Amino acid sequence: MRRILVVGITGAGKSTMARSLSSRLAVPYHEMDDLFFAGPGWAENERFAAQVTEITRSPAWVFDSFGYPEVRDLLWERADTVVWLDYPRRVIMPRILRRSLRRTLLRESIFNGNRETVAEWFRRDHPAWWAWSQHAARRADIQRRVHDPRFAPLHVLRFTTVRSSATWLSSVGEPS
Repeated sequence: MRRILVVGITGAGKSTMARSLSSRLAVPYHEMDDLFFAGPGWAENERFAAQVTEITRSPAWVFDSFGYPEVRDLLWERADTVVWLDYPRRVIMPRILRRSLRRTLLRESIFNGNRETVAEWFRRDHPAWWAWSQHAARRADIQRRVHDPRFAPLHVLRFTTVRSSATWLSSVGEPS
């Protein structure tokens, strides 16, 4: 495991898992949303695809994303391992709601100066709405990729419970 892609729906814990793997394996971690959003106002990074391409040329990395469309195939082709956090809605929804509520109330700066706002809670692209409405579709997309012959060389680890992923993680390397 040197090129790791942690996938799942919003709120599954991809970033937490990716950071933990990075620490345990001494492999650089890259937060996809931090690369994608270039600044306040949710401005998109014009060099996003080039940056991801450059990172994936390195011998070791961990990304916390299914992948934005412009880099999705690249990530899946260059990864050697996919860690799939395939948790049910009853697990991810409380997580995403708590996270978004905390970020909104505390005005936490995320992804290069952006902040979640109360107004955004009513938009279809808000993480809570996205996680609820896209849960089945994202799961199906990942399932298709897992069985796609192009990605057959990938080692896929699928976890359907938080306990199983935590148990597995505790067996991976030692935290640095």
